[in-house]
Amino acid sequence: MGRFRHTQKRQVPGLNMAAMPDLIFTVLFFFMLVTHMREVTPRVRYEVPQGTELEKSRKAGLIYILIGQPVDAQGRPQGGPSRIQLNDRIVSIDQIGAEIQKERSLMSESNRQHLTVSIRADRNTEMGIINDVKQELRKAGALNISYSATTLNNGQRVTQHSSHNPQKHN
Repeated sequence: MGRFRHTQKRQVPGLNMAAMPDLIFTVLFFFMLVTHMREVTPRVRYEVPQGTELEKSRKAGLIYILIGQPVDAQGRPQGGPSRIQLNDRIVSIDQIGAEIQKERSLMSESNRQHLTVSIRADRNTEMGIINDVKQELRKAGALNISYSATTLNNGQRVTQHSSHNPQKHN
């Protein structure tokens, strides 16, 4: 019986941490590739309408206008009338022209030439508000307008944009 007794204490070997930095940087690199950075934080809640004739838009010289119900910091709807958000600021219809000029002055010359305003309006927004926004954009000289909508692809909604330039139709 003495033969099976151990007089030494066994220890668990140490964990080799040499590969840990490689693993951490690999995971970090993966998340950097797949993460989509939001350009504008929505302060209004909107659900874009569905469309059939849609195309992707380019990103250079793009200004976002979101129209919908106001939300709090956690994204919960607050109720009340529709609000207009231009990039990260809530604006009134009268302020749109000045804000467009301010955004245009911050852009490079090539982006100014390709300035496009992307309107993302809630599907229940009154057309009077959208028409007022379009009139202010026309006064500000922002004539390239992109309207966001969704289309169903295999049962999934995909947001796309439809562009409108009144100069091309005259």
